[in-house]
Amino acid sequence: MRGRWTLAILGIVLIVAGGLLAHFTQTAGGIRIEDVRFKGAKGNTMSALLYIPPNATPQIPAPGILAVHGYINSRETQDGFAIEFARRGYVVLALDQTGHGYSDPPSFANGFGGPDGLAYLRSLQIVDKENIGLEGHSMGGWTVLAAATAMPNDYKSMVLEGSSTGQPFAAEGTPSWPRNMALVFAKYEEFPTLMWGVELARDVANSPKLQALFGTQGPVEPGKVYGDPAAGTARVLYTPAMTHPAEHISDEAIGYSLDWFARTLKGGTPRPVDDQIWFRKEIGTLIALIGFVALVLGTFDGLLEAPIFSRLRLPAVADGTMPPHHTATGRRWTGAFILTAFLPALTYYPAFALGGTVVPPSMVLPQGITNQILVWAIINGLITLALIRLAPKRSSRAGLIGQSVVIALASVAVGYAALWLADLAFKIDFRFWIVALKLMSAKQFLIFLIYLIPFTAFFVVALHVLHRNFSTMDAPRGALYFTNILALTLGFIVLLVLQYGTLWLTGTLFNPLPDPGFVPLSTIVAIQFVPLLAIVAVIATFTWRRTGSSLPGALIAGLFVTWYVVAGTATQAAF
Repeated sequence: MRGRWTLAILGIVLIVAGGLLAHFTQTAGGIRIEDVRFKGAKGNTMSALLYIPPNATPQIPAPGILAVHGYINSRETQDGFAIEFARRGYVVLALDQTGHGYSDPPSFANGFGGPDGLAYLRSLQIVDKENIGLEGHSMGGWTVLAAATAMPNDYKSMVLEGSSTGQPFAAEGTPSWPRNMALVFAKYEEFPTLMWGVELARDVANSPKLQALFGTQGPVEPGKVYGDPAAGTARVLYTPAMTHPAEHISDEAIGYSLDWFARTLKGGTPRPVDDQIWFRKEIGTLIALIGFVALVLGTFDGLLEAPIFSRLRLPAVADGTMPPHHTATGRRWTGAFILTAFLPALTYYPAFALGGTVVPPSMVLPQGITNQILVWAIINGLITLALIRLAPKRSSRAGLIGQSVVIALASVAVGYAALWLADLAFKIDFRFWIVALKLMSAKQFLIFLIYLIPFTAFFVVALHVLHRNFSTMDAPRGALYFTNILALTLGFIVLLVLQYGTLWLTGTLFNPLPDPGFVPLSTIVAIQFVPLLAIVAVIATFTWRRTGSSLPGALIAGLFVTWYVVAGTATQAAF
């Protein structure tokens, strides 16, 4: 077999090594992590990770913190905060908002799940009910504010990361509510108008809404504590030089939270705010994510040697012949590359706006962000079909559908099993920052089946044309991988460089649409397109080089991307 399973073995090694690094980081000092499910006030199932430091016992309860992620994220997104809180002796409940992760849909329901989360945290015998903090990023801030509204005397202080009081999703803040609040609002925030009614995030100190919250008539001074912590009226503003999604992967932002809770909560284990180890966990789960890709491809490579998949192998392997492959050349190659790379990026914002308008969440298609991605995929699939006659013609290999389906399912199933075992052994998913591959709940699996066929159809068309334009066995292996990766990702790389370059220079994203509400969130979602499409390019190139067919790679990409999107976003409609 010429070492065909070597890549799969490497993938397993990377997953185990990364999993161990992540595990020992998040359990440092004797911290225990439990995957908990509990019933909300309306009978809904809520999900969370519970971090228990060794100092927390029923005899000597420890301070507690409810930590909540933002929109279309999940409980693991706040792992940096949770790890560092737990290392300082706080019991941490890292909550899945309603409709996110493994908490029942719909999203936005029941105060985003905040009141249920706070009630559960307070029910634990190991938690000191007189010393409870609330921390939330973005929509997670509205989640903890909902908890504070429902239970105004059941917490002591809070930290809002890139969030706000007041409309559209929280009660208006006053100098006395919420209790002891720190606000971390980055200078390059994508949502300044939504959150605090200012056009530029760097002007947040001049926001009338913020000034009313701080009880001042003039600009709020960053770093200055307003009010009295003993009376519950303390306020402080921090303005780090970062973006909205960077706030939950930042030593600085985490440090502000650590400092604020050290000031406003009693108990715990004092540590300097710069004593942080959480990033090792991000490195560990990144290594595991890379191992997952290697495992899936290695499994495909190993299975390809089995007699059942003999027809999939390149004829060169079987009988010494090699089918000719002709790609675009000269100006035709340049034109094909420009269209492949930039049309998906140019259609991105219009497709998302259209999807948000014409395909709202429903019982049939219950995920709003997934619907927007689906509209984008349909539009680009149709454009690709219209342009397919311009790609170089290539003889097709018949009779490969059944074998391609089976080997794709088997390869992805092995990767899924590896994630399940990693979750069981290490309490992790495969992630880095906002790029996260999670196990699916039973409900999410049913949703996955709904979206699988259209997403897979898109990849069947797109990758078929990609290979017709650029893939040839004569090309050096590294050059072919590099070309296909750039063809799928360059447009989004340029889009993001332009957007964040504009944000850095002017303080705001540029807006190509009449409705500015789509742009900030869609831009953050676009960040994930770069690593996802790079992985798709690697899968497509690897499988094509071994089969001469685009179909196996397209089927694996369809399974992988649909799984990734459905498990990692919000479900807005009850399902």
